[in-house]
Amino acid sequence: MSITSANKLELIQIAESVAKEKLIDPSLVIEAMEESLAKAAKSKYGQEYDIRANIDRNSGGVRMVRCRKVVESIENHFVEILLEDALKINSDVKIDDFIEDELPPLDFGRIAAQAAKQIIVQKVREADRARQFEEYKDKVGQIINGQVKRVEYGNVIVDLGRAEAVLKRDQLIRREILRVGDRVRAYIKEVREDTRGPQIFLSRTNSEFLVELFKMEVPEIYDGIINIKTVARDPGSRAKIGVLSHDNSIDPVGACVGMRGSRVQAVVNELQGEKIDIIPWNDDAPTFLVNALQPAEVSKVVLDEDARRIEVVVPNDQLSLAIGRRGQNVRLASQLTEFDIDILTEEDESQRRQEEFSQRSSLFMEHLNVDETVAQLLVSEGFSTLEEVAFVDESEISSIDMFDKETAVELQERAKDHIDSLNKKSIESAKSKGAEEDLLSFEGLNPQMLDVLVNDGIKSLKDFATCADWELAGGYTSKDGKRVKDEGLLEKFDMTLGEAQQLIMKAREMVGWVSKEESEDIIKSLKTDD
Repeated sequence: MSITSANKLELIQIAESVAKEKLIDPSLVIEAMEESLAKAAKSKYGQEYDIRANIDRNSGGVRMVRCRKVVESIENHFVEILLEDALKINSDVKIDDFIEDELPPLDFGRIAAQAAKQIIVQKVREADRARQFEEYKDKVGQIINGQVKRVEYGNVIVDLGRAEAVLKRDQLIRREILRVGDRVRAYIKEVREDTRGPQIFLSRTNSEFLVELFKMEVPEIYDGIINIKTVARDPGSRAKIGVLSHDNSIDPVGACVGMRGSRVQAVVNELQGEKIDIIPWNDDAPTFLVNALQPAEVSKVVLDEDARRIEVVVPNDQLSLAIGRRGQNVRLASQLTEFDIDILTEEDESQRRQEEFSQRSSLFMEHLNVDETVAQLLVSEGFSTLEEVAFVDESEISSIDMFDKETAVELQERAKDHIDSLNKKSIESAKSKGAEEDLLSFEGLNPQMLDVLVNDGIKSLKDFATCADWELAGGYTSKDGKRVKDEGLLEKFDMTLGEAQQLIMKAREMVGWVSKEESEDIIKSLKTDD
């Protein structure tokens, strides 16, 4: 049957039926029909013509016209008409207006009708895809329910009712097996627009999935009274969450656990038995870490803020508990606190302290030419370098038991003499290797630092200005999901990232790469980021 032989109202009924089925605007279906009718007409009259179809939204009547643009000189007579000719048809037309020549009703052939049908199907499919994308793009970060439609190479295709989503194999909880027909609950991780339609990606391993589950089970979290500040997961095995209550009368841990553990158990059941440690949040990193390492007991915590590192000392019998099976407990605690964690037993720490004590004592014995007793007294009072001995106030040394003022002065002179000797050798070494005067005279770098820099090929102030702060002070980078230590050239001189940033910006200012104001603004912004 040809398209025009249908009852006029049938077009409107078809459009409404398709729109209702696909949950799209009926006008989009009618526009697709108009385009398909126009294309079918072109196949009869010629593709060169600008033929347009219009379907009356009320009556369903079809009107088809040939359009020509009014121009002063014709370049394409198929789609253009001269102004003088157009005026004979309509006396009110102007340049760039369109003249419409109504075409008689046509009975389209089978091929034209098939082509028209394909256009309608394509347009409706595109509109349906656009509708799906608009519907689900704002649902990213929410939990959604669906039914397993099929499983392809380990990836699970989930029917969401109005769209399909993909639950990739690596987003499934370990040892979890889903079969066709199973109901599944997952977190909408990403919605991506694609030529094949919206790609909806789900996850059951994402940390936010755990957060959203707690929001569903714990009203205080949903209402914002309790916040989940941080999450660390080993999906399907164990998780740790840090919780904070904004109401002093509400215990955040107790609220999340629920009566007889009912709330946390509902989450555990959804996560295939994943054990969940609920930890009270604390702004003090060492305190929070002690809580995060539970059930292990912690004897001592040493924090290195610049390196984002924490050293934890535990009793000998608590080491395996603190580390956990395959390092799970300490790994999750590290993720939760965002600090690298080194765990030592009390015995290991004692041995290390003894080694450090022995090394520092040997340093003072060798370079200050003192006996073991004097060296050990200095170390016991907290002195660890020759610079500390040389440049502290003399009274800090003379106040040590068995020391007097003369001893303190003598020790400081010996320390300064040795440092001067080292400085002289370092300067001579740097000069012999090509160090330029602008670098040698740069304030903030001692001779030993200069020698190290020159050995690494940094011989001028411009060379130094190209350095990054972490190249000097050291830092950490992420590699395969793990923090890897980058050794800094001047790290052994206890240079911090902040000091390195200031020196580098000062050098860039001196070589004319930045102004003083720009340098100050950059340093301020770096401090803010820290």
